[in-house]
Amino acid sequence: MFAGRDEQLKKLEGLYNSGKFECAIMHGRLRVGKTALIREFIKGKRAIYFSAQETNDRENQNALLKSIAAFPESSQNEAVGLAEFPRIAQQLYKLSNTQRLLLVIDDYHFLVASNREVSKIICAQIDKLLKNSQLMFLICGSSEPVMENETLSYDSPFHGRRTAQIKVEPFTFFETKRYYSGFSPYDIAVVYGLTGGIPGYIGLMDPKQPIEENIKQTFFNPYSMLFEEPANFLRREVRDPTYYNAVLQAIAAGCSKNSEISTAVGLETSACTAYLKNLISYGIVGKHTPVTERAGKKTAYGIEDSMFRFWYRFVPDNISQIRMCQVDKFWRKVATEIPSFMRTVFEDICREWIEQRNLAGRLPGSFVEIGRWWGVDPISKNEARLPIVAYANDDHALFGDCVWSDEPTDAEALVSLDERSRLFRFQNRYLFLFSRSGFSKECASLAGRIGASLVVFE
Repeated sequence: MFAGRDEQLKKLEGLYNSGKFECAIMHGRLRVGKTALIREFIKGKRAIYFSAQETNDRENQNALLKSIAAFPESSQNEAVGLAEFPRIAQQLYKLSNTQRLLLVIDDYHFLVASNREVSKIICAQIDKLLKNSQLMFLICGSSEPVMENETLSYDSPFHGRRTAQIKVEPFTFFETKRYYSGFSPYDIAVVYGLTGGIPGYIGLMDPKQPIEENIKQTFFNPYSMLFEEPANFLRREVRDPTYYNAVLQAIAAGCSKNSEISTAVGLETSACTAYLKNLISYGIVGKHTPVTERAGKKTAYGIEDSMFRFWYRFVPDNISQIRMCQVDKFWRKVATEIPSFMRTVFEDICREWIEQRNLAGRLPGSFVEIGRWWGVDPISKNEARLPIVAYANDDHALFGDCVWSDEPTDAEALVSLDERSRLFRFQNRYLFLFSRSGFSKECASLAGRIGASLVVFE
């Protein structure tokens, strides 16, 4: 099912209709829907689609030449002879000299792996011949480090030749809710948490089945794609995933500081930093600082991709029983911990709600910085945290907390939010309390007296 991506399609159509040479780079993590977007975009167009393979350079060049030869307007002998990029460029120029032609190279990272000089070779042909054609060249890849180094960075061969770049992001919660409306409000929140908004994962979930059954049939099923997805992802991206797995398991177990993670894994801090840096580049791990502090102070690491967060929290500890199809032996324990997992997901959803409202001008003030905060309460000396803090200057700030519970949220949660907001010296404070299951009468009454906003998850 193709859904959404209106903004990206509009951008691609604009490039296609420019009538001049275009070189666009599309990137985004595996299964985020890049190829589906390409399929939608090329409908009804003079287009050649080529997907690079994990093979050697000669085979990839031959396959590309055959894809060009298969184009209806190519002559029968186009695929005969030596496949080299200069010859390939000549064939493309012939087809795009007088009218628009779209060439898509998908899985570009495989082309790079088969020939480390391929980007320089292609760019040489752009400069020599193709820039004077009506070719629209669309390069697409899933390996973010490769795409960054080869096509997007200042030092890449495509710098100065690239005319556009499009990053295909996972769906937000509200996009997931819109495009996958067959789930109940509660289930769609859990589905979003389980999949991180990746369309390729959402498509594995069955709205006709209870959410518990969906979890069992995807993460805890030895024959399911998601059972081995994180491991396969790392095996594809890194030479030795051993320590990457250990680092992710340590973070999933609650370690958030570099020193804690390195101790748990048995690495020197400097070595652990290198692994964390790579995981950040893949979009799996996030590096955070309290929103009111300078970057670099009080740094905390967390698993940013919620599918990975769920997998590393629940799968490794139960992997032997999963392989033996003995889910019932550990499911009760997992079920009791899912609300804890969902609290973090709910915080992400609520921050997204605040960000959208802020962009639309639908909050009591305009805010520049929006994030999370943690620190020490100077009075109680206890650790304090706020899932949502937004501010623009010393004049006003917004503070939010999020309660994921089966029961209505009581007044105590609002009192706690009010107290934590007073740790900051802002003249005007706006309180937002989010709840999955509504609010008690006492909480609603207190909110009315102190001017707090109560938001029910629906």
